[in-house]
Amino acid sequence: MKSAAIRAVLGGRTRQEIEAWTDEFVPRLLARGMRADALAVLESHRRAGDLLVLLSASPDLYVPAIGKALGFAESLCTGIEWEGDRLTGRLSTPNRRGPEKAHAVAALRREHPGLAVVAYGNAASDLEHLALVERATLVNGSARARQAAAGLSIESVTWR
Repeated sequence: MKSAAIRAVLGGRTRQEIEAWTDEFVPRLLARGMRADALAVLESHRRAGDLLVLLSASPDLYVPAIGKALGFAESLCTGIEWEGDRLTGRLSTPNRRGPEKAHAVAALRREHPGLAVVAYGNAASDLEHLALVERATLVNGSARARQAAAGLSIESVTWR
């Protein structure tokens, strides 16, 4: 579904067109879409010297730019395929949702052995990877996600 939507809307666009859109989209998103609580938590992690990794099911068309703007060391997200300079819209990686996020957390653990992992998610599909870390928090989850998180002893919070 994700690939079909991207192909329908953006398929055939050039890297230059996508980069121009990203350069316009990301600052607007961050100016209007970031909650003060989230920014404060990011800053506390930065001050603690934590390795910040953004893990998202969203496409790599804009997630790395968001990660860079927010000071993340790395961004892991769903890759989108290019043929030369043209976007095909097909996925070049598995969709980093649900079990794929758990695989990504496992890969990070192998890459950084002994590092305690703190993770945040906002959906029931994030609970699988949240259950694998030392400190997990479900943020602004639905009632169903909060109930499932409680069953896994995962903290739920509301950020404003």
